[in-house]
Amino acid sequence: MTAQYIKNFTAEEALSAKSWPFQEARNLIKRLDKLKKDGPVVFETGYGPSGPPHIGTFGEVARTTMVRRAFELLTGRETRLISISDDMDGMRKVPPQLPNQELLTDFLQKPLTDVPDPWGTHQSFAHHNNAKLRDFLDQFGFDYEFKSSTDCYRSGEFDSTLIRVLECYDAVMDIILPTLGEERRASYSPILPISPSTGRVLYVPMLEIDAKKGEVVFEDEDGTKIRTSVGGGNTKLQWKVDWAGRWFAFGVDYEMSGEDLTESVRLSNRVVKALGGEPPAGFNYQLFLDEEGKKISKTKGNGISIEEWLTYASPESLSLYMFQSPKSAKKLYFDIIPKVADEYWSHLEKYGQLEGAKALDNPAWHIHEGKPPALMPPVNFAMLLNLVNAAGAGDEDVLRGFIKKYRPDASGKELAAANAMITFAGRYYDAFIKPNKKYRAPTENERAALEMLSARFKEIGDEGAEGDYQTAVFDAGKANGFENIRDWFKGLYEVVFGQEQGPRMGPFAKIYGAKATAQLIDEALAR
Repeated sequence: MTAQYIKNFTAEEALSAKSWPFQEARNLIKRLDKLKKDGPVVFETGYGPSGPPHIGTFGEVARTTMVRRAFELLTGRETRLISISDDMDGMRKVPPQLPNQELLTDFLQKPLTDVPDPWGTHQSFAHHNNAKLRDFLDQFGFDYEFKSSTDCYRSGEFDSTLIRVLECYDAVMDIILPTLGEERRASYSPILPISPSTGRVLYVPMLEIDAKKGEVVFEDEDGTKIRTSVGGGNTKLQWKVDWAGRWFAFGVDYEMSGEDLTESVRLSNRVVKALGGEPPAGFNYQLFLDEEGKKISKTKGNGISIEEWLTYASPESLSLYMFQSPKSAKKLYFDIIPKVADEYWSHLEKYGQLEGAKALDNPAWHIHEGKPPALMPPVNFAMLLNLVNAAGAGDEDVLRGFIKKYRPDASGKELAAANAMITFAGRYYDAFIKPNKKYRAPTENERAALEMLSARFKEIGDEGAEGDYQTAVFDAGKANGFENIRDWFKGLYEVVFGQEQGPRMGPFAKIYGAKATAQLIDEALAR
């Protein structure tokens, strides 16, 4: 088991923490103080099982967990995290990427838990995706309670909430109707019956409502008037009211959501108040952007999936990305992965040196739920990428040899941490660096400087210090007319490594070997 940093924090230190999860936790405390609520504090995240869990799902659960842990430290109160699947929703369209399209077409508008699993492995399409959600959350070690919306409706858990909506029917309609177009207003109802003849979710008006009996009358698809109890899974709430209904039923105290749902949050706040409940605390986080600054869309496929991120970097690096500036729109594309991967290790290294509120504001505390590992790899991700680049291939044994030579005192666990990074670096190099390498011929000044640098590296030998190698690089540039030293480094990287950016040459020469680095330079000049 990896050793952990053990730090005990006082209430005063926690109160002084300024990172956004602590700010959110303090907002939640104000809400609870106002309500004088006892018992466990309820956090919630929602999931739409019309597709598998995606990187936004991870972000929402990870960020909510960060607020939850900050709140627990501030208050010592018991908490719950409910992750609910909206699997009673009707299937509006057949996702184009699914197999057995013809089979699924017959189940349009039926609850997702009544749609067959096109892969044939689970009870339904929703059960298949719900299983993926739970596997996904378990993989990252999240502490949560899973709930199926279908189970809540059909077991009667939502019955009292449905009856409460009937009791407040006019007030709820007054909130929702002004937000709809004329045609939709004519057919709108916050209660959606499930057709007894077809099993589809119906978007039809209620002809009668009886709050005392908990019954409604509606017209079925064949024109038959049906009187039914709203409970037991015979009906469900329309989405905008369903969200507020969950808050009311579970007593949700905190839920965040994407900025695209800002208006829905405001509407749901009004609905839950009409029901006699209180809106949860929370905030709207900004959505992700692609490399061109456009919103990421699952349909367009212009983003990164969880699987893709975890192919090239650790789960902790993804958690760090979610921690950083959640209220600002951020670009999410492959170029950011190496930077975030190294930022994670940088924050973890700094955490060991911090105390009090400064330690609590360090992302490592939030990423590891208050128990960061006391572990650092011998090299960072960027250096490994440069070693792979220089070696020309991701031979992991060769790279391990470089690392052991550079850090002979590294522990087995430190080397194990580096092993995972070596694999990530090799994959990243093959996918994104190797195909885009563009070597160029050196200018006259660059050739002279590179020849001088190669000779100096050979002279110093492999037993020199990082500082000696770094000084040699600067001296070669200055001696050959480079007033702007950045131009010299840019030229060195483009000629020797085939890219505009490259390693800090002192540490690189120490790890890769001064003589081997000189050989790289000589080969580049001969090329």
